[in-house]
Amino acid sequence: MKVLLVNGSPHEKGCTYTALKEVEKTLKEEGIESEIFWIGTKPISGCIACGSCKNNKKCVFDDVVNKFSEKAKSADGFIFGTPVHYAAMSGSMTSFMDRAFYSCPKEYLKYKPAASVISARRAGTTATYDQINKYFGITEMPIISSRYWNMVHGNKPEEVIKDEEGMQAMRILARNMAYYLKCIEIGEKNGINKPKQEEITFTNFIR
Repeated sequence: MKVLLVNGSPHEKGCTYTALKEVEKTLKEEGIESEIFWIGTKPISGCIACGSCKNNKKCVFDDVVNKFSEKAKSADGFIFGTPVHYAAMSGSMTSFMDRAFYSCPKEYLKYKPAASVISARRAGTTATYDQINKYFGITEMPIISSRYWNMVHGNKPEEVIKDEEGMQAMRILARNMAYYLKCIEIGEKNGINKPKQEEITFTNFIR
């Protein structure tokens, strides 16, 4: 079993990374493999609504988003980490999430557990937590929680480490993720099938 940890910070080894590393360490203790996937600092375009991904099964912009999709195929769970910029995800992470969740084949994500990790100096974490979790809800991904909202505080990595409650939340999150993945594995081995699929119904609000 493997969890893909997405680092949406422009700083490869900053505060968000520090939180994800605590998750990674605890996942390893639980016997779960993981990988930290950094989205980098190159500009990430937002979705242009061209619709080509419906037929090509990948985004028309061949960048870090398509690299994520390839890794998502073999991942069993996901944790998406982001710093707070103006009480929301970073701009690059927002573009990344929009395109990744629209263009990535749904079978790469659907029914796989997901969680968010939010890093901030002071505030904006709860608004960002709410924002990022909506991607999971629309994709039928079980949302994994901790004992508190999945957030850490600090302006530098060494300050994040001193956030004892935040770091504990990362460890609990990792254990909860490991527990859920193990439950899925046992269920599949005992013949518990995925939910019955229905044809999707789309309705508009114009009469």
